[in-house]
Amino acid sequence: MRRMKAWGFGLVAAALCALATSTSAIPIQAQPDEAVLASFDIVETTIVTRGDTAVFTTRVRGEAGKDKPDATGRFEGSSVYAYVWPTTLDSGAIGFDKAQGIVALAVTFHPDFDDAAHGGVNRHVWHPHWVVLAKDAACGGGLKVVDIPKGAKPKVPPTWPNVPLLIDSPDYPTAFRGDAVQVEIPVSLITGIKGASFDGVTSGLKVNGNLHAPLLCVSDVFKVASGNLSLPGQVSTQNK
Repeated sequence: MRRMKAWGFGLVAAALCALATSTSAIPIQAQPDEAVLASFDIVETTIVTRGDTAVFTTRVRGEAGKDKPDATGRFEGSSVYAYVWPTTLDSGAIGFDKAQGIVALAVTFHPDFDDAAHGGVNRHVWHPHWVVLAKDAACGGGLKVVDIPKGAKPKVPPTWPNVPLLIDSPDYPTAFRGDAVQVEIPVSLITGIKGASFDGVTSGLKVNGNLHAPLLCVSDVFKVASGNLSLPGQVSTQNK
């Protein structure tokens, strides 16, 4: 795979932390890029509400979900592939303490470990997570999933997978159909979703080989839907 250049530390932090105000991109559309692996080459991403359901959708140039990281047989140093919707939601909207970082929905695949709620198994399937991201210069992509320090007891949602990260493992319906990946979430579970801004990203993450903080880094970005992480998308409402 030819990977896109990793996110610049300052650019990513500034772009994702800013509250986007544009309302022109519903959905966000992107030109195909032959330099990106087709299954991660975003051509369109959107978040809409239909009745009491929020629908997150990303379309790619190829077959969504086709490519997965190779298994290594070890947790430390292992890889994660992800389809990600960075948003302007507050971390309090998804069950964590308020103002903890950048909230993103991610559909991930990682063959070397399980992180389902209540001890469940999920290493064999693509599955959704809420993650809270923060800038960290130690990560190749400039961002990490926020670590929970040893001994700390932050507020966590009921489906937190009991790992030292601000990550949630809800069992939302997730489907791959041809060129699209789609997640459906009850609106009642996402405070503020109707006023949120968003972007679309495909990326790789990596578990720290020493299992120290930062434990899970954004290591590579394959494509950004907006091209500049400006979060130009606005959640729209559609009739069923």
